[in-house]
Amino acid sequence: MLFFSFLYSLIISPLVLFFEVVFSIANRLIGNAGLAIIFLSLAVNFLVLPLYKRADELQKEERDIQQKMEPMVKHIRRTFKGDERFLMLQECYRMHHYKPIYSLKSSVSLLLQIPFFIAAYNLLSNMQDLKGMPFGFIADLGREDAMFTVNGFPVNVLPILMTVINIISGIIYTKGRSVKDKIQTYGLAVIFLVLLYHSPSGLVFYWLLNNVFSLLKNVFYKLKHPGKVLKIMSAAAGAALLVATVARTDLDLRQKILLSVCSILLCLPLVFELFNKNHGSKASKPAVKCTAVFFMGTVLLSLITGLLIPSAVINDSALEFIDIMGSTKPISYILNSMCLSFGTFVFWGGVFFFFMNGKLRETFCKAVWIICGVSVIDYLLFGTNLGIMTSALQYEKSLSFTVSEYLINILAVILVSAVFLLIFVKLRVIVKPVLIIGMMTVIAIGGLNAALVAQSFDWYKAHTNTATDTPSIPLSKNGKNVIVIMLDRAMGTEIPYIFNEKPELKEKFDGFTYYPNTISYGSWTVIGAPALYGGYEYTPERINARSTEKLKDKHNEALRVMPVLFGDNGFNVTVCDPSYAGYSFIPNLSIYADHPEFNCYNLSGRYNYFSDAANSAKVVNTSERLNKMRNRNFFCFSLMKISPLILQETIYDDGLYNESVSETGELYDVSLSQHTFGLSKSTGFYLDFLNAFTTLTKLPEITTVSDSTQNTFFMMSNDTAHSPCLLQEPDYVPSISVDNTKYDVDMVSRYTIGGKTMKMEDYNQVMHYHVNMASYLQFAKWFDYMRENGVYDNTRIIIVADHGRALGQFNVNCNGTDMEYFTPALLVKDFNATGFNISKDFMTNADTPTIATSGLIKDPVNPFTGKKINSDAKAGPQKIFWGDGNNSEQESGNVFYPGSWFSYEGNDPLDPKNWKFIGNY
Repeated sequence: MLFFSFLYSLIISPLVLFFEVVFSIANRLIGNAGLAIIFLSLAVNFLVLPLYKRADELQKEERDIQQKMEPMVKHIRRTFKGDERFLMLQECYRMHHYKPIYSLKSSVSLLLQIPFFIAAYNLLSNMQDLKGMPFGFIADLGREDAMFTVNGFPVNVLPILMTVINIISGIIYTKGRSVKDKIQTYGLAVIFLVLLYHSPSGLVFYWLLNNVFSLLKNVFYKLKHPGKVLKIMSAAAGAALLVATVARTDLDLRQKILLSVCSILLCLPLVFELFNKNHGSKASKPAVKCTAVFFMGTVLLSLITGLLIPSAVINDSALEFIDIMGSTKPISYILNSMCLSFGTFVFWGGVFFFFMNGKLRETFCKAVWIICGVSVIDYLLFGTNLGIMTSALQYEKSLSFTVSEYLINILAVILVSAVFLLIFVKLRVIVKPVLIIGMMTVIAIGGLNAALVAQSFDWYKAHTNTATDTPSIPLSKNGKNVIVIMLDRAMGTEIPYIFNEKPELKEKFDGFTYYPNTISYGSWTVIGAPALYGGYEYTPERINARSTEKLKDKHNEALRVMPVLFGDNGFNVTVCDPSYAGYSFIPNLSIYADHPEFNCYNLSGRYNYFSDAANSAKVVNTSERLNKMRNRNFFCFSLMKISPLILQETIYDDGLYNESVSETGELYDVSLSQHTFGLSKSTGFYLDFLNAFTTLTKLPEITTVSDSTQNTFFMMSNDTAHSPCLLQEPDYVPSISVDNTKYDVDMVSRYTIGGKTMKMEDYNQVMHYHVNMASYLQFAKWFDYMRENGVYDNTRIIIVADHGRALGQFNVNCNGTDMEYFTPALLVKDFNATGFNISKDFMTNADTPTIATSGLIKDPVNPFTGKKINSDAKAGPQKIFWGDGNNSEQESGNVFYPGSWFSYEGNDPLDPKNWKFIGNY
């Protein structure tokens, strides 16, 4: 079974991916699924035309030899028997330079059709984009056409029409041939009729078009000058494409340039034909044998795209690519990418290479050698700073480049191409050594990355709790409960607008006080979270002052301050998802191993959002979907990284990598990366959001209430607000197809309070607002559960963020940095408090331990340093740090990676006058 899976990944998967990408791009540009199928059929058939042409030549060679030998073979079979017949046949074969295995040549065309048919069948049989889509007389491309029924049996016209064309083509193709050839041809027509009769009409339509193309090809070859006619047709298609490109107003400049280049490429064969005709063709040099160069080049490309790039991405944060429920080994993504890359470049590249003549083979060798050089410089030098990327291989911000970046990259590509071409022509002797060195280097680096990835998975299995234990958040009716929720990246600036849109939240958040004048001390979790958990001893400035200790140790110490402090004072302690515990993306709960009485859990990714009753008929295995998506998209990501910048946006496709995902339709599968269409529409889910959001939806289920007098302390981190995506309004819930056009009408007055407007002009601003809103709506449900169970009034709740985000919603800039990075949320509900209040007091997220312990622990001190826990340190100017290192992999030393330092003093973080730039160090 594993062997067949390997063969499928190596041979069929590259074709499925190619078909899907071509269809997806065509469907977006044309806007019609039926026309996109026509384009797909034309693209595939013209691509494989040289293969079938060579296959026909091989078949003709086989037939000619067979006909030449036929009289002698018949005579031998009539005259001789046994070993004598065998020896005579062998001599006949030797005389005609023939071997029995050559009979396979007659099956080459069929052998080529099989993988293409399997790929088309697997893709088009279940393609969501075809479901419900009419085209001409076809009512639904996603179902069998069933034009009419006879006694309840559907009569499908397309398969019948396909078979008729097959038979006509067979009559033309097998004219004058043996009965064996005719039986094979007509037999195949019947087999395809049976196989495809009940298939979706989109698939049958595609195969019908292939058969039409095959029929036209057989007629075409009978023309006097088929090559010249083909070049004229290609040029005509190029001219038509150029006219359509110029006329389209919905295409951006980059798209128009790419389509114009395609138009020119289609016209080039005719231009070369006319040029050679007018100037005469010079005697060409004999083709140089370069098979070794070709395959060494394709192996190098396979290693770069299948091993080096995926292993580098995964190794950068290996634990991020582990599914907590499935415990999938990240190394499997590398292995699958290797299969796809070797299948694409080595196997299918080799197939095309095998069927080419000498001159074309030399051209292929040059092309592969040049592509290797261009790939390396594109990967190493361009598109290297694209921002934060999620585990779904989707960047937080849309992929875009400046005109100057495009121009510099194009010039670099041209220069490298020219240099590599010169080397191939003048210094070919060094080509093989360079490729060998390249392969060895990539194998060494990629192999080391892969080993580190495997090591990280082994560590994860050994040091994290399993997903089989049952989480429980204990709260008591007769004791005191303290809850600290670190809502990662929750924007304090958005809270007034959230509560203005949903005024019912004020009732749900009864007893809470909102502190708008709150700042954080760092721009990222590893910088801003320690002070939140441990207090003012863990601001970036004071952490750096302890320069003899590892950042990891100081971070872990901060995470332990409140749990140990409350635990030592008799509280029942529960901790969930402590941020970067052990400096690990998946929190290493062993940092609390010396307190076995603590209840520690990792919740993110544990629950399936689709397992609720409402989706029971549509439940999908998100682990399988995630693996399938990564197995496909890691290779696509690698292709993007080695491509010129002008192609990268097309390949990236807003994180979907040209996967076929419909804007509308039922939930058929889970797209775990979201594709946005403006500010109000999207398709697909965002994996990181689902993992975090579902945890919030499960809080009432995993909270257990007792009648005891036991005091409890619960500390949790959650990434719902850290995972921006579009949600369906007005309830702000995930949807496979989001459409908020009827809600997002007036984005100015809707987000204006007291004359101050919060900008909602780009999708990043809108998405952050959505996930912040979703967080508070889920908290409101949890608070209702607490009220119903009598534990709301005797519970102190702190909702606080480690940092904000540069969203540009309030124009608070200092030295080119958006100070919204440092405007975290802070909401506090004390025991028996009532009403929803707003306090203008200056606060920082480092006040959290002080607020949490107030009135419960007398004169609290840090259990690790012995220093008092209070808020005295926030008097006077505060030193704030924007760091270049945004995760624990980068911040691995004793002090934070250099960055920008700012000073804050005042009472309004949205006033630029309160911020001052200190310096970069």
